[in-house]
Amino acid sequence: MRFFGHLKTVAIHRRTVRKLCFKCGLFWQGLTHDLSKYSAAEFFAGVKYYQGDRSPQAKEREVKGYSAAWLHHKGKNKHHYEYWTDFADGKKVYVQMPAKYFAEMICDRIAASKVYKKKEYTDGCPLEYFETKTDKSAMNEKTCEDLHYFLTLLKDKGEKTALAELKQFVKQSRKKR
Repeated sequence: MRFFGHLKTVAIHRRTVRKLCFKCGLFWQGLTHDLSKYSAAEFFAGVKYYQGDRSPQAKEREVKGYSAAWLHHKGKNKHHYEYWTDFADGKKVYVQMPAKYFAEMICDRIAASKVYKKKEYTDGCPLEYFETKTDKSAMNEKTCEDLHYFLTLLKDKGEKTALAELKQFVKQSRKKR
């Protein structure tokens, strides 16, 4: 039961992210999003700690005090702000996320909220999660500001408007290169 439940959850999540990424013009990210979830390091922990209504990594963290699957995942996937943490002179440096990974992160947050909230999902759910469960002190300040802006836009104006503006955000960043 847990095997197929986890497999189905990952598949639905990836499909949802893919659709959202495509709307932002992020075709490669949409196709390759979260492929590491099929690796042994992540998949078997996902099956073991599967609950269906929240990330198995949260349960693994409760049981073990940390999540080995999460450590693997964030190290392999550039759409997580934690990936963009570096060290210089013995201090943590929080690097601003490139726009294409930033946009994928927003699509990921929307999809995760839809998958776990199901019929209770609203466009305000990703913002609520950001405000209550995200360690903003461990994120680049500009990335944090932009994330708050886009999640608020999602809540206030809806998915279509937020994704259209996010697509423009990515296009403008490409012009700056």
